[in-house]
Amino acid sequence: MNAHIPVLALEAIEGLRIRPGGAYVDATVGGGGHAVLLANALESGRLIALDRDPSAVAVARRRLAPFSDVSLFHRSYAELASVIAEIGIEKVNGVLIDAGFSTLQLDDPQRGFSFQMEGPLDMRLDQTTGPTAAEYLSRATEAELAGILRQHGDIGPARRIARAIIARCRRHAMKTTQDLAGAVQEALDFVQGPPEELRTVFQAIRMAVNDELGHLETGLRQAIDILAPEGRLVVISFHSGEDRVIKNVFRGASRPFAQLRPDGRVASRVPARVRIVTPRPLTPTEAEIRVNPRSHSAKLRVAERL
Repeated sequence: MNAHIPVLALEAIEGLRIRPGGAYVDATVGGGGHAVLLANALESGRLIALDRDPSAVAVARRRLAPFSDVSLFHRSYAELASVIAEIGIEKVNGVLIDAGFSTLQLDDPQRGFSFQMEGPLDMRLDQTTGPTAAEYLSRATEAELAGILRQHGDIGPARRIARAIIARCRRHAMKTTQDLAGAVQEALDFVQGPPEELRTVFQAIRMAVNDELGHLETGLRQAIDILAPEGRLVVISFHSGEDRVIKNVFRGASRPFAQLRPDGRVASRVPARVRIVTPRPLTPTEAEIRVNPRSHSAKLRVAERL
């Protein structure tokens, strides 16, 4: 099993502009790569780390054991505000969100994320709750699934692939990763070798099963709410849909707006809440991509609370 390498790690730590003694959140602790760097930079500060995946929390707990004043939670970043409230902190100095998923998850056949390994068709980031990918697909219609494949995977033959997947579901033959891969290959039987769409079909279904874009938008808005003035929000994305959500939330929070009364008159004017630090996203260097190929699509954006 390959070790998880944190993406854009130095850029993320620099983007947070860490103040010794401050309070910082790693909202997607994963294998703990970013969190260890953060904890080393904090000195006497406080680190709050959370993740939807209980197995990731267990790994991070071991890696962060040498550090004092670390609080770990098995929670989604969509619950960020309530986590901070529970531990009695009003504001934090920085939040890091890495919207990708861990190599440790991808390389575990029992998680069902990879079309290259036989395993149960699970795909849940949190295996303690919610429907598996197999259950999710069994309840979907052909039109719904085609929409998901287009939205999350930008897949051209979405309807053709959706039809083959739903046909397998109706035969009760959609239980493993190889069942799903087989359905895609049946739909694209004119393609020689494994179709390129295999990766994007798995990605699209994973994103839908976990409502990843919904969690991301909620988490971003809550992160802005809990930031102290001059606190930084650093977000790493790997997918165009994720980056679109981040851009839209950042833009909205960087503009003043008017709150209206029921009669349409202006009740109050709300000033801009953040300053966008990175008008263009930071991306990995060629050297990082050579060492860690999965970083090639990563984008890092930073906003600062006003």
